[in-house]
Amino acid sequence: MAERPSLTGVFPVLPTPFDAQGRPDAASLRRLVEYLLRCGVDGMTYPGVASEVGQLAPDERQSLLDVVLAEVAGRVPVIAGVSSGETATTVRLAAEASARGAAALMVAVPPDRKGAAGQIAYFSEVARAAEGTALMLQNVPPPVGAGLDPEVVLEVLAAVPSIRYVKEETLPSGQRLSVLREKAPASLLGVFGGAGGRYITDELRRGAAGTMPAIELAEVHTALFKAHRAGDADRVRALFTRMLPVLNVQAVFRWSLTKYVLKKRGLIADTRQRMSGPLLDAQDMADVDAFLADIADLLLPQDRLP
Repeated sequence: MAERPSLTGVFPVLPTPFDAQGRPDAASLRRLVEYLLRCGVDGMTYPGVASEVGQLAPDERQSLLDVVLAEVAGRVPVIAGVSSGETATTVRLAAEASARGAAALMVAVPPDRKGAAGQIAYFSEVARAAEGTALMLQNVPPPVGAGLDPEVVLEVLAAVPSIRYVKEETLPSGQRLSVLREKAPASLLGVFGGAGGRYITDELRRGAAGTMPAIELAEVHTALFKAHRAGDADRVRALFTRMLPVLNVQAVFRWSLTKYVLKKRGLIADTRQRMSGPLLDAQDMADVDAFLADIADLLLPQDRLP
């Protein structure tokens, strides 16, 4: 595998905007890419759980990834999510994303393969299909993923050196991250946090390479990571504390919160989502409005948004 610079920093997961009829909205997606670039992110990820990936057909995933890659135009690395419920589909998506120039391929551990042997066989097949492109093992907790113990993840890493990154989302993520960093083979370049960035301070203290949160607070996440790189722990903690009210709402309302914020800021045309889940009501929206007002000084002003 040809060596590329290690991926590190803030790689938000783009949502999938839909129009009022529920069709993918490519124009809004391009606007979100430009928004992230203006926020100064280190890279971006598409598609992932925050993208409602389970509700996208394979051809939609491919065409929308093409939109993201074309809009980014090589300015930052793009991690492509290629997980699916069918191994053959994952393998095909991995090969196509690799050919399109994705910097890495995020692959969730399948929930039906609890032991190391099954996971090794699975990731080996994906690696063969995307030879030359780094894989990121996404350790998602049940029921979506297998929620592998660190010892199993370490076995998989040793057997499949194409896995250069881990996105650790099984809790407690910080403790698991410590074990992986201490015992992983040299082929592992870094461990990223996920879970909406709700545990980022713990993950960074333990040596996380980066974070992959949802998109709605991208400016704050990039400022926080900049402070981390500068060794300013007080600033990291202060920024995290100011984000917490919105992160708490996001933990419950997920796509509804993300799309409400993005629509309010004029970045997407509609809040339609395909994924089932709780929707914000009027009181929730009023709370979010107040929380956003509290951190307005940390967000890009309206005249700097695309």
